[in-house]
This record gives sequence, C-alpha cells and structure tokens, in this order.
Amino acid sequence: MKFSILIAHYNNAALFKDCYHSLLKQTYRDWEAVILDDASTEQEKEEIQSIIRGDKRFKFFENEKNSGVGVTKSKLIELATGEICGFVDPDDAILPTAIESAVHLFKQKKNAVLTYSRFMICDKNLNPIAPFKSSKQVQNRNPYFFNYPIQIAHFVTFRKDIYEQTEKMNPELKIAEDQDLYLKMYEQGNIYFINDTNYLYRTHDGGISQNNNKEKSYDYFAQVVFKAMKRRNLKMINGKKIPEKYSSDKEIFALLEYQNGILYRIKKKISITLQKIFR
Repeated sequence: MKFSILIAHYNNAALFKDCYHSLLKQTYRDWEAVILDDASTEQEKEEIQSIIRGDKRFKFFENEKNSGVGVTKSKLIELATGEICGFVDPDDAILPTAIESAVHLFKQKKNAVLTYSRFMICDKNLNPIAPFKSSKQVQNRNPYFFNYPIQIAHFVTFRKDIYEQTEKMNPELKIAEDQDLYLKMYEQGNIYFINDTNYLYRTHDGGISQNNNKEKSYDYFAQVVFKAMKRRNLKMINGKKIPEKYSSDKEIFALLEYQNGILYRIKKKISITLQKIFR
C-alpha cells in the first residue's frame, strides 16, 4: 500500500530540512513525497531541490503562478500516485511511526476512509510546548457533525480513491481547505482516531495560521460548514432553520452552539462508546 506525502511549499525552504529528515526516518518504507511549489522565489525553489536531490522518492512540481493553498493542495492530490495520502506542511514534521500507524489502520479497517491522530504544538525550533488535547474519536455517520469544536486534526490521512468520489477540495479556499476535505471525506464512510502524537506543529511568524489571514479563518470555516449543511440537505439544526444563503460566520456558528453544551456532549460520548463496541 503506497503512501503519498503531500507538501504544499511556498518560501519555506529554511524550515523544510526538519520535515525532510522526519520523512527519511519513517519506519514504513513504501512512500513518495510530492512537493508542489506555489511560485516561490528561484532561490527558495533551488534550495528545496538541493535538499531532495538524489532521492527518487521526492518529486518536485511547480505552479506557473502563485495560486494559493486551495489550488495547490487540490493539485497535490491529483499528482499523488499512492493509495493513501496525507498532507505535511513544509515547516512541520511527523514522528517516525506516523505513516506506519495510519497504513496499519487502513489495512485493518476496510471501511476506513480517513484517519487522524494527535499533534504536538512546538516552538520555532520544533521543541514541544503542549499537546493538542481536543483530538478524539468522533461519532461516525452523524449528519450534524461539522468538526466544531475541532477534533479532527493532524496527522490526517485518507484514501485517494474515495476522495475522487467526492466534490473534491474547493480550490477557491485560502484557509479551512483542510476542514473542507475532512467534512467531504466524513460523508463517504468511517473515520478513525489514532491515539498517538504523530505530528509536530511548528508555531512561527511565517506560518499561514499565524499570519494576518487568521482574521478570516472563521469566515472560511463557516462557509465550509454551510456548504456541508447544503450537501447533506439539512433544513433545520437543533430546532433552528438553516439559512438559504450564507451571510456571516456568526450566523452559522450560532447554529452549532448547542454542541458545546453538557447534555449534548454526554449523549455524544455515549454514542461514540457504543460505536466502538459494535463497529
């Protein structure tokens, strides 16, 4: 079972070495790393190519012009030749058994369409700061699941053939393209949580989620959730009518506030426990 590591790169060559070395340490051997550069400077592209030179498992491609993360990640999936895919940002890293644990689960669970695990929040030098504690097994096949609050996070892997049966990732998204992918895959089958920390998430000034785009992240995420509601033909949620057209993130997230309530969380926990017993 071949695994495709997908890397969307834009002017991050200085931090890519940690990512590169983490891939070389993988205990699972049947993988490729597909890198798509989104019109970085020539110096940046040359540095990346210098790092991967001589290793045929690494494949380097370029966008003709700067196109954004939605376009770049969509193209990366198209370029992948593996049965299973997983995104790794060029400034992050994965633990040695990350790919092996994901592939093992896909082989074990034939109905799995996506897996995810825990990640460690790290400083700019990839030194651990704190684990992301919100990741846990979610309830499968629930039309009212929108990954809000966020539970599905890095390290996410998915079956390419199942992805191709969806509407595919929205290339117009500048942020929340990952949430768009997760919700579309969720609608196709069962997803499973790997209770290990497999991903090192670097926090630094140049990261996409740490820059000025963060102010728009709620709006992009809300648009993704709204489109999922429409795909699922939902009209009401928790007794409230879903709007015909998208207006604001506040309106959409207000519909989901009940999912933070104690009663809802107790019911969800019971459902997930039963799901684990009878799956």
